[in-house]
Amino acid sequence: MSNPAANSMSKTEFIALIAMMFATIAFSIDAMLPALPEIGAALSPNDVNRAQLILTSFVLGMGVGTFFTGPLSDAFGRKPVIIVGAALYILSAAVAWASSSLELLLIARVTMGLGAAGPRVVAIAIVRDLYSGREMARVMSIAMMIFTLVPAFAPMLGVGIIAFAGWRAIFIAFALFLIIVVTWTSIRLPETLAREDRRPMKLPLMIKAVSEMFAHPTVRLSIFVQTLCMGALFTMLTMVQPVYDIIFGRGDSFPFWFGLVALISGSASLINAAVVVKVGMRRMVTWSLGGQILFSAAVLILSNADLPEVVQFGVFVAWQTTLFFMVGMTLGNLNAMAMEPMGHIAGMAASVIGAISTVAAAIIAAPIGLLFDGSLLPLIIGILTMISVAFLLMLRMGRVEARLPAE
Repeated sequence: MSNPAANSMSKTEFIALIAMMFATIAFSIDAMLPALPEIGAALSPNDVNRAQLILTSFVLGMGVGTFFTGPLSDAFGRKPVIIVGAALYILSAAVAWASSSLELLLIARVTMGLGAAGPRVVAIAIVRDLYSGREMARVMSIAMMIFTLVPAFAPMLGVGIIAFAGWRAIFIAFALFLIIVVTWTSIRLPETLAREDRRPMKLPLMIKAVSEMFAHPTVRLSIFVQTLCMGALFTMLTMVQPVYDIIFGRGDSFPFWFGLVALISGSASLINAAVVVKVGMRRMVTWSLGGQILFSAAVLILSNADLPEVVQFGVFVAWQTTLFFMVGMTLGNLNAMAMEPMGHIAGMAASVIGAISTVAAAIIAAPIGLLFDGSLLPLIIGILTMISVAFLLMLRMGRVEARLPAE
């Protein structure tokens, strides 16, 4: 590593630290899933379904934080933003632990999301500071492969924590996780952005970047499609635990099924990396969305059929797997497609794309999750609608790109 970290960190240690920063988001969401029934019963007994907002409130805060953390790290350096973000996360986790009402817990989850955006977004900037080209891609790939293991084991870890110390202890685990990350970062990772390379944070520049991005048709459509794909993912995440528990009576085994689905669908990134160079990003996204429309439509039909419960459960698990797989085949490509024309404002563009798509997806998913009525219908129709609109937008993108050379 020809960079400032070479004297203090090996590449293996560096990748492990970056993977932990990435894992903050998945851990903060997936470890909460088994706790939702108990939190709903404790803090919202008249409407336990409101506990789902614990997930979307965190995502909302993370999306808002994503808009600012990139530019802030460009202006003040990488480590200060990570440290301040981690401190906000830890303080918010303490408030969540002590919350006596669901409303206070939701506020704490929003601010946890704001804090988590620091390590998550700045980690990407740090990799860009220290590496470039294929070496950067290799480091990111390895870190993301480690990151994909977190959703597989986080729910089981959540179950263990609840069994040992109750649902409030999950927030203590979150705080301890970030304490480890920020301590490790403070001691072992040098500042990677030199003072002479820092850029002041100016609101007019941010507004100009947003205007430029939405004026570009490919970027605009990529953001819309990414929003819908993330909306489908967040909708599944908010409703998946009640589906396993209430509809299929498998709440106890939910973490194991969720882990299995996460492990299988994690192969999507590897398959995409092997195929996308030959097929192209737009075709990969379009084909993946088209396939998911067929899967979702089939599940909609089968959910109304008179099938044995075990078959219905198998159909749902298979559908959940295909949805997670589709997310793995689309989000990376959509982000790359949106970033490609924005190389001159890459840092700002990354923050804007992440913020807009995440916040909008959370706003879409939250009300759909609250429609859960003990059946699969709201979940299937919500996801099928989002994926269908995304597919039509990708077809529109193809037509737009076909006209570009002639313009």
